[in-house]
Amino acid sequence: MSLNTPVLETTVASLKLRGRGKVRDIYEDPLDPGRLLIVATDRISAFDYILATGIPDKGRVLTQMSLFWFDFLRDTVPNHLLSTDMSGLPDELEGRSMWVKRADMFDVECVARGYLSGSGWKEYQQTGAVCGISLPRGLRESDALPEPIFTPATKAQTGHDENISFDRMASLVGHDLSVRLRDLTLKIYQQAVDYARPRGIILADTKFEFGLIGGVITLADEVLTPDSSRFWPVETYAPGGPQPSYDKQYVRDYLESIHWNKQPPAPALPEDVARRTGEKYKDAYRALTGRALHSASA
Repeated sequence: MSLNTPVLETTVASLKLRGRGKVRDIYEDPLDPGRLLIVATDRISAFDYILATGIPDKGRVLTQMSLFWFDFLRDTVPNHLLSTDMSGLPDELEGRSMWVKRADMFDVECVARGYLSGSGWKEYQQTGAVCGISLPRGLRESDALPEPIFTPATKAQTGHDENISFDRMASLVGHDLSVRLRDLTLKIYQQAVDYARPRGIILADTKFEFGLIGGVITLADEVLTPDSSRFWPVETYAPGGPQPSYDKQYVRDYLESIHWNKQPPAPALPEDVARRTGEKYKDAYRALTGRALHSASA
């Protein structure tokens, strides 16, 4: 398989497939059920549907960026990473996979927002608030907020995640844990903001997933990637509308331009749209990490 051929689905005969998400294939080690293999494929979803076309190297960007941030945040929060050694497994897993500890995951997304965009902007237009947090009047789309806010969401198995209030989260997770998760989310977000800005990237918002391992709050899944975050170039930032971004907005814009009715089947992407989307992901990786993307042949 060519390095530029998107990996849309994986098969690992020696492991038990636990499930396939929109992007990730998750396997369980039959000899150690506490050890999972998370494989980031090159699948991409838009408007809640997985598209027929993959994005070259997208899975490698997601995994290697997460690995970078796990290391960056190691003194702030434990994470679930065990190893990236893919010895004895198919070559296509190299660079896009990680062995992790199984965690008891919280059923909420922990979202931090420093700017008014996406579902937060839509909610603000309707209510003047986001997730029950009142905001100043007269804010424009993409405006910086007076201070970052914590806006949790439920994890939807199908369709969109649903923004919820802190009180609603507390009823699901418990008040004390919710306070700890909120404070940790905002702390991590600010650390990432302070790191990214001098490197030419605004971290507008991001979502984290946490779980418990041995009773300890642990950062899991993907971290501060173009799939879980809005990254905007500092040099083009101009509040008052949508911003250019290092994520799949380019795909969404294409799908809007062809007037897809957002019903299955999802259309395929032209080769140039897939290629340019992949370049945006890799641009974000290089800007934030200062590294070249790890190749499967390395």
